[in-house]
Amino acid sequence: MAQASTVDVRPATVSRRSRRHRANSVALAFAAPALIVYAAFLLYPAIYSIRISFTSWDGLSPVMKYVGLSNYVKMFKDPVMKTAVKNNVIWALVTIFAPMVIGFALALAVNSKVYLRPFIRTIFYMPAVLPLVGVGTIWNWLFQPSGVINQLLALIGLGSLQNAWLGDSTTAIWAITIPACWVGTGFPMLLYLAALQGIPSDYYESARVDGASWWQQLRYITVPSLSAAHAIILALSLINAAKVFDLVFAMTNGGPGNATQVMGTWMYFNVFQSYNAGYGTAIAVVITIVAVLVGIPYVRAQAKAIR
Repeated sequence: MAQASTVDVRPATVSRRSRRHRANSVALAFAAPALIVYAAFLLYPAIYSIRISFTSWDGLSPVMKYVGLSNYVKMFKDPVMKTAVKNNVIWALVTIFAPMVIGFALALAVNSKVYLRPFIRTIFYMPAVLPLVGVGTIWNWLFQPSGVINQLLALIGLGSLQNAWLGDSTTAIWAITIPACWVGTGFPMLLYLAALQGIPSDYYESARVDGASWWQQLRYITVPSLSAAHAIILALSLINAAKVFDLVFAMTNGGPGNATQVMGTWMYFNVFQSYNAGYGTAIAVVITIVAVLVGIPYVRAQAKAIR
């Protein structure tokens, strides 16, 4: 009886490995320029910043004095840092949920058949593309003691509510969140609008046949169908709230006193005005860690959605 012949699969396996190796090499060659730029302008500065955060350095002298974790311990004793963290929390709570709610309401409004709908969408989204320094300058003028807001209050008989909004330590941080919400509403509106248009109309038709009211359709169809949009907006808004800088710097410069300091502005003042680069960089590292920790759940959720 003839013995069954055995087929040597090793050459085919080697060939597949060789092709895979060549494909990986080609991919790496195309990605190399971007990786070099990434390493030179992002990875290396990040690692170098972490090194600076463990030193006592003025940002100018060639000598850095290693101080270990002293800069990080100092944050727990720094009263201005405590104010900055509290203001970041206030900023996050106001500038995340208010734009989400307003943006959702606007998306529902412009998603219906209204006159001049494209123009209305553009008007609502326009503040989102304005430079934040320019926005801060405009609203700084509006909030002045003799500005438009106080004049309007006097005009409608509420002159007793007039205030130096940006000069009062109890109202300054809340006043700054108003232009932040004005600017930040456009992006949630646009994202919600895109998600609303992706909901099949059959869902609503079936619900209307079953006698569901507008509120029930909103609660049981619209809101659950926007879960992905909720997650994206919440994650990106949290990251932006952690690294807020522009509006605060443009409108109050951290004042009055240090009442409106946030972590971003306090980092800037330490590095560029107090020449305490070690402590300021430590604050920057903490801001980065917070932003990364906030962003990880969002990235993981998006990766699962893609798979």
